[in-house]
Amino acid sequence: MGTEITLDVCGLCVDWSKNSSGADHGMLFQNHHRKKVRTTQLDYDCPDLDAEIVASMERALSASLLEVRPRLELIGFTLDAVREEYELFVTEWIDLQYRIREPDEQIDVNIMSFAEFCDFVKSYPLCRLDGDYNESGNFEITQGKFKKDSRVLRLPVHAHNANGAYSELSYFGSLTGFLHPYSLLRVLAESEENLKADVVWNYGPVVENGYAIEEDFVAGAQREQAFLIATEGSSDVHIIKHALALFRPEVKDFFRFIDVSESHPFPGTGNLVKFADGLIKIDIQNNVVFVFDNDAEGYEAYQRISNMSLLPNMRVMLLPELAAFCSFLTSGPNGESHANINKRGAAIECYLDLQYGAHPPAKVIWTTYKKEMGVYHGALEYKESYTRSFLKQSNESLKENNYDTSKIIAVLDALIKECFSIKKPKGDLGAPLLE
Repeated sequence: MGTEITLDVCGLCVDWSKNSSGADHGMLFQNHHRKKVRTTQLDYDCPDLDAEIVASMERALSASLLEVRPRLELIGFTLDAVREEYELFVTEWIDLQYRIREPDEQIDVNIMSFAEFCDFVKSYPLCRLDGDYNESGNFEITQGKFKKDSRVLRLPVHAHNANGAYSELSYFGSLTGFLHPYSLLRVLAESEENLKADVVWNYGPVVENGYAIEEDFVAGAQREQAFLIATEGSSDVHIIKHALALFRPEVKDFFRFIDVSESHPFPGTGNLVKFADGLIKIDIQNNVVFVFDNDAEGYEAYQRISNMSLLPNMRVMLLPELAAFCSFLTSGPNGESHANINKRGAAIECYLDLQYGAHPPAKVIWTTYKKEMGVYHGALEYKESYTRSFLKQSNESLKENNYDTSKIIAVLDALIKECFSIKKPKGDLGAPLLE
């Protein structure tokens, strides 16, 4: 019969391979997701089971769909991308029906829209579907509650030809499995109930039986899935890395940074613009996001890179404009006043809690006049102190100190949104081809 390796969610198999390591799903998980999980390839009722073999067979990577969802999006499986895949499949499926029909046969092409498909999937949380093997082989029993759902006939599949379905759960898989496995996971994640379900990559059996070695199953984002984040200065690197560890730990391994352990190799906006130009000229293959401060110098550099012929795997962003910066204490040639510092003086330190610590009210000092833009560039007073305070924070101290995290979380949200916008290839896990 051979040895199988499967990727399951709540008992539903979305991908499998036999007598090999199969497709690499390591990017869906992190190292702490390595666990022992019961496998369907062991007879636990056998009295002579060896404990070491059981432990070996149960080796797996397992995480909740809630944890996996943002990782799916960072490797390209956003809901918009899944919608495109669904609509392309429907178009091809309808075309195929017309090509294979008999001369006098009428074709019903009233196929679900993507929104309707998502609603259909959401109406059947996996935990409510019967996964027990239907020993009778009676197809009506296998269909279960789907037998009474007329929507089944509007799916781009032949609902009465569910080859291999052996339970209500597996029949659901046959109805929805025309999508890429990760696309299906992403749609399943639209259900709140499904988010609690575990996504399990049970690799123990193929390792135990000699078809692979444990070192083949590496958790975490690899180079081709990761994003190089290029910033103006070293403090930006330290702040964003620490913020990811605190607020987005489930995806922090997707982000790589320029090594600033000794010094920043491309400090300042001018050098970063030259760096971007160089990456374009060498046709860099890595995913790269350039991040500029929301100040005059940053905005000027942002515009320069935006006007370049950026590669499809490159993005440039300005730290987000916030309402909190529309009336901010400033000091310049005309004394102190409140002014809008968006695109003028909001460096990354402004996104920290500026009321934390023993400082006078936060203030931006107008420094260099940008003649081309007709504005002054500003710098936050005591910015190094604000940075040091933030880098000392832990999840516990943030709560104890009532530290305001809203602005730095807005930075992470904007950064991740830019990463989502980079369309990435789907690799060798394609949806079934129509023949």
